[in-house]
Amino acid sequence: MFPLEHRRALVCGSTQGIGRAATEAFAGAGATVVLLARNGAQLEAVRDSLPPVSGGKHNFLIADFSDPDSVRAAVEGYLAEFPPFHILVNNSGGPPPGAALEATDEAFRAAFSMHLLCNQALVQTVVPGMRAEKYGRIINIISTSVREPIKGLGVSNTVRAAVAGWAKTLSKELGPDGITVNNVLPGYTKTGRLEGLVNSRAAAPGASKDSVERAMLADIPLGRFAEPEEIAAAILFLASPAASYVTGVSLPVDGGRIASI
Repeated sequence: MFPLEHRRALVCGSTQGIGRAATEAFAGAGATVVLLARNGAQLEAVRDSLPPVSGGKHNFLIADFSDPDSVRAAVEGYLAEFPPFHILVNNSGGPPPGAALEATDEAFRAAFSMHLLCNQALVQTVVPGMRAEKYGRIINIISTSVREPIKGLGVSNTVRAAVAGWAKTLSKELGPDGITVNNVLPGYTKTGRLEGLVNSRAAAPGASKDSVERAMLADIPLGRFAEPEEIAAAILFLASPAASYVTGVSLPVDGGRIASI
């Protein structure tokens, strides 16, 4: 539905979950994909599983999102040898669960660095190429906590909101260049992140994994958790020419869990 032939995409956190699903969706749509994460063996395995692309080949970069300078250096090194990217998907694992009141200064600093500063480094690195190619799609995978904080994710709620504000600002700055900046807000999705959240809540006195999951599902009108591929479908749309007039948007993909926009 949304062909991406002759487009090149950089997808962060692409070895599992939503990042991997987005990588597979892009490759299936004909894009050349470069994966970015910290585990070389997993990156290689995902890259090798992707369908071949005409006129190019998929690749991967290794960088640790706890160090924005290493992320920037990895992408700059790649771009010194290869053509620019048309699409950037900013995606990385969320901070550990816990109450905001109990979070340490270091927990906030680490999350801010991993999410906002790495995103900033990547955007600064890829935007010149997007301008030259006259095609740019920046998509940030955040959380529905941008609209309504999620219980037990104090640091994540705070930092995700900062990323949303940063992205909205960028959408206005980059709009004249024809570069769109949008956020996808996944609801409860079948990933390791959801499993960790369920286990954290199930540790409370009188709780169990089944009771926690039932309570979470009760808030979702569609009555089920999302598959990563369902989130990837929204990412694919926003990366495609079909979304050329969509920018500055935070799009919930949550089965209707958020009650209001």
